[in-house]
Formats: sequence, C-alpha cells, structure tokens
Amino acid sequence: MSEIQTVDARESESIGKLMIRYAVPCIVSLLVGALYNIVDQIFISNADYLGSYGNAANAVVYPLTVIALAIAVIFGDGCGAYLSICLGSRQKENARKSVANAVLCAFLAGLIILVIYQIFYHPLIALFGGQVNEKVYQFSREYLFWISLGIPFYVLGQCLSPIISADGSPKYAMKAMIAGTVTNIALDAVFIYVFRWGMMGAALATIIGQILCAVILLLYLPHMQSVQLDRSCFHLNSKLLKKVVPLGMSGFFTQISIVLSMAAVQNMTAKYSALDPIFSQEQYSQIPIAVIGIAMKFFQIVISVAVGLSAGCIPLVGYNVGAGRNDRVLNFMKRLLTTEVLIGLVALVVFEVFPLQLISIFGAANESSYYTEFAVSCLRLFFCLIFLACVNKGSSIFLQALGKPKQASILSILRDVVFGAGLPLILPVFMGLRGILYFIPVADVLTVFVTIYFLRHACQELKAPTAEQTYK
Repeated sequence: MSEIQTVDARESESIGKLMIRYAVPCIVSLLVGALYNIVDQIFISNADYLGSYGNAANAVVYPLTVIALAIAVIFGDGCGAYLSICLGSRQKENARKSVANAVLCAFLAGLIILVIYQIFYHPLIALFGGQVNEKVYQFSREYLFWISLGIPFYVLGQCLSPIISADGSPKYAMKAMIAGTVTNIALDAVFIYVFRWGMMGAALATIIGQILCAVILLLYLPHMQSVQLDRSCFHLNSKLLKKVVPLGMSGFFTQISIVLSMAAVQNMTAKYSALDPIFSQEQYSQIPIAVIGIAMKFFQIVISVAVGLSAGCIPLVGYNVGAGRNDRVLNFMKRLLTTEVLIGLVALVVFEVFPLQLISIFGAANESSYYTEFAVSCLRLFFCLIFLACVNKGSSIFLQALGKPKQASILSILRDVVFGAGLPLILPVFMGLRGILYFIPVADVLTVFVTIYFLRHACQELKAPTAEQTYK
C-alpha cells in the first residue's frame, strides 16, 4: 500500500514539495561526492610539508576521479531515469533487471579503470600538466597510485546513489554519502597532520570513506521499495543496457567533458606559465595549476547544486512522462529554471565579494603574494556568469529526464568539449596565461543560445496534445 501512495504522490503532490523532497538529498549527495577530493585538497594545501606542490598534484589527479564518476553516471543516472519511466508505465520486470545490470556493470567498470590507472600512470599524469616540476610529478604519482585502489568502490557508490533516489529513498542515499565524507574528513586530519603520511594519507582517507559509503548503499538493495531483486536479475542483458545507457549519456558527457576541458586548461596553463615572467620561475611554477585546480573545485561545488536540483527531478519528471502528465512536466521545467538562475546569482555574489576569504581555505596565508593575486583574479573571472552555467547544466539533465538523451548530450558536448576545451586552446594565444581565465564565462554565453532553442522545442512538444512524444 505504501508503494502505491509513493507512486501516486509523484503525479499528484505539490511540485514545490516534491522538488524539495527529492532534490535536496540529491544535491547533498552530489556535494558530498564532490567533497571527497576537495577535502583532501584543503588538508593537503594547509600541511606545511605539502603546500602548493601537493595542491597542484591533487589538481592533476582530480580529472582522473571525474572519469570514474562519468562511468558511474552512465549506469546510475541512466538506470535511475529508466527505473522511473518503467514504474510510471508499470513495467516492473524491466525495472528490477535494469537495477541489477547497472550495479554489476558499474563495479566491473571500476575494476577496469583501476587496472588502467595503475599501468598508464605516467602518460595520464603528463596529460593533466603533472610535469610542471619534479616535486609535483612525484606527489601526483603517489596520490594516483593509492587513490586508484578505491575506484571500484567509488564507481559503485556513485552508481547506487541515483538508483536509490529513484526508488523513493533519496535521504538514505544522502546519509550514506555523508557517512563516507565525514569518515574521509576525520581520517584526513589524522593521516596528514598526525601520522604525516602526505599524499598517501590523503588517498587512504578517501578510499576508506568510499568503501564505507558503497557498503551502506549495497545494504539497501535487498530492501528496495519498488522492485525485488534476486540472483536471476544479475545477468547482463544487452537489450536493457541499450535502454539504460543512452539515458545516462548526458550525465556521462557532462562529466567526461569536464575532463577534456581540464586537460586543455591544465596543459595550456603549464605551457603559458613557462612563458610568464613570474610563474616561469621554479619556486612559483606550480601556482597557476594549483590555483586553477582550486577554482575548478569551487565551480564543481556550484554545478553540483545545479545538477543535483535537476537530477532530483529525474524520477519525478520521468514518472510524469511515463504517465502522460505533460502539464506537470512543464511546471517542473519552469520551477527548475527559475531556481537554477537564483542559485547562480547567489554564487555570483559570493565569489565576486569574498574571493580572498575563499582562497584562504586552501592555505593562501602560507603562500606568496603572487599566489593570492592570481587566485583572486581567477575566482572573479571564472564565476562572473555562473548563473548561465547553472542554467546550461541543469537544462542538460532535465532534457535527459524527458527521455531526450540526444539533445542533452549535444548540449553537454557543446558546452564542455567544443567550447570548454576549445577556448582554453585559443584564448591564451591572444591573451597569454590570463586568457585561460576567461574560458568559462565565454563558453556559457555561447552555449545558452542552444539551451534556449532546445528548451523551447521541448515546451512546444509538451504543449501539443496531438504531437508525437519522442521520449516514448
């Protein structure tokens, strides 16, 4: 009886209340996921024996964790969206098998990533600017070796979180993520400051937190509300995966495009730092990569809120799409876009007014004045149009929830690959090192026009009662 009430609520309850119930836990879960690496960087940058060298090394390895997250998103977000659509259209057999297939594929993918990182560590570190100097390279190598050991558990946990949210238990997913992060924070303090294990200590703290989170989430599976899992479900089903994977591709491209963008940004940062009169000096050469890494982490925090808001709506929108309630889907869209803009405006004020206070969290007091000056400029330029970034990212996830993976993927590729990776390669040619700092606002201005076009087209389809619904 409780299952029927939960399903009916998605179609009948107040949109505002539903968004709060589903989106807030999803936002917290994504923030907690983003904080795994950020927490490490905070402790590393404030350790006197690591400082900006360890900070830069953390920034070098960070994109490699995003690759793992991108793989998790394919199966997690894809299964979450497909599960919701199946529940709305009463296809329970496909729903339960899709969950088992997603979990199995996520763990296997994590193992493959672990092997790749252990074998090809040198070219991967070089790809993200880790050869800026010898000390940064050594720290990057140490951190990557240890952090990769936890990748299978990280991928599994990040996959399970959206599936459990789609099952109607977003708070459970949130609590599991929080438990892992709190563990990570506590162990970071002990391993880095008490035991002085350096980059290895930061990685071990993260791994233990990831394992704890994955175990807690796995314990939920036998108690799912909407479907019942058994051994027969855990056999790879290519037909189901062909339906699940496309629905997760938008989220995948969102994450993997960040990786491509960071590869371009960090390589060009290393190149043009060597041409800068200040940062070409050995003692300052790691500063630009360290600072831009911090700025990208802050950017990821804001985007996690924007994406979490949209991702929280996936089970709600997916259910109403399956039930044919286009009127409610339109209302979700309007409420979502308004909230995304407000989130972006709040972030804009914070980063424009308090850049010095924010950068001080990452040990700015222990660094040179060049570090502080570059960091303040970086934050202010990166976030000057952050509200457009929130709209672009949120809209991409919303299109995914509508069952429009092609449009959602195009939007992600355009924003983060074409512009996100292309502009960092072009702008420094004309503006030097400072040109890299303009790529985010320019990319979002260029992307928002395509976002508006896709959203208008989606609105027209939803408003036309006789139009063919392309998401079916």
